[in-house]
Amino acid sequence: MRILHLPTAWPRGPQDVITPWLVALCERQAARGHEVDVLAPAYRGRGGGSSRGVNVSRYRYAPARWERLTHEETTPDRLQRNPAYGLLVPGYLAAGIVAARRLGRARRYDAVHVHWAVPHGVPGLAAASAAAAALVTTFYGAEIRWAENRFRPGVAFLRWYCQRSHLVAISESTRRALAAYTDRPIEIIPYGVALEQTDVEPGSGTVADADTGEVRAAPGSATSQEPVILFVGRLVARKGVDRLLEALARINDRSWRLEIVGFGPERVPLEERAARLGVGDRVSFLGRVPGAELARTYHRAACFVLPATLDERSDTEGLGVVLLEAMTCGVPVVATRMGGIPDVVVDGETGHLVQDDIPALARGIARVLDDPVGARAMGERGRRRVRETFGWDSILDRLDAVYARGPVRPPGSSQ
Repeated sequence: MRILHLPTAWPRGPQDVITPWLVALCERQAARGHEVDVLAPAYRGRGGGSSRGVNVSRYRYAPARWERLTHEETTPDRLQRNPAYGLLVPGYLAAGIVAARRLGRARRYDAVHVHWAVPHGVPGLAAASAAAAALVTTFYGAEIRWAENRFRPGVAFLRWYCQRSHLVAISESTRRALAAYTDRPIEIIPYGVALEQTDVEPGSGTVADADTGEVRAAPGSATSQEPVILFVGRLVARKGVDRLLEALARINDRSWRLEIVGFGPERVPLEERAARLGVGDRVSFLGRVPGAELARTYHRAACFVLPATLDERSDTEGLGVVLLEAMTCGVPVVATRMGGIPDVVVDGETGHLVQDDIPALARGIARVLDDPVGARAMGERGRRRVRETFGWDSILDRLDAVYARGPVRPPGSSQ
């Protein structure tokens, strides 16, 4: 089967950590024997290439110095911070349509898979029409909320577009949001875990090197017995890291250390907040952490926390791939009942779900710290749940079945 993916962004090099679940999906599809292409926007003139059987093309839409509409942060965030980038949008869309149509004619795909229907649905339609291919769209939730709150023409487009594509949602929350725009079937297919594994015991403070098997102390744990609380993700408002710091300040009488993996515009304000709360010396900002080291970072954690909240655009967590990564490593999790998170965490069995409330978050973390034996058992149940519910074989089988349905015939079209 020939498949074309149309994402907002694709990694610019081996150390780029964006969209790891999408990279994992494409590479696993290629490993199954599919011919997999990706068409993504350029970043500062950077071209295409290939990776593990996936062919990557990039379309140019502006002079290289201005091609920053994607990759560094989400396009809505970029436009909000600097509205002048809106001048690039028409060229971005036109270049994507031309490139998608050209690839569709040349490659005759069986399926065109769109990520973020607004705006990539238009190039997706161009490619699918040129190739007479099935058009499949995965919805993440954020694009729906963005259209509703920031780009009202996108709402009308969604109603029209949903009649022309097979529809996939990553969570029940996203399915409900999308159902407001269509009466067509919506299948829930989450993404899987992209994390490479190492042979370690969660919270043990030791790791076994993936290549040599040598057991050594995990970074940051050799001289400290403090339980490590971990957060991984972009440092943006909807992740709620400011609320995590407030919650931890409420349980400052307990032994803990917070490690924050990720980058984003909120880093400096978060560092300042930690200092004001009197917990700055117990918080480490680790920045970008590559895959193999990230697995070790998860494994040395006693607890993983995703304190997702609503940002000013009413955006929140679509699913929570970091929860899947933590649970894959057997780490007990604490998370808020936001977005697609309840699809991942079974409250009281694989983790603790709490309200989007600082005292509730503090109590949830304290429950894990106060009961390490129960927390370890919870982590093991989480590991089994990820393997059984979010395994890649099941995800790939279900996507293959959607692709095989062929083109959607919109209302009023000839049979």
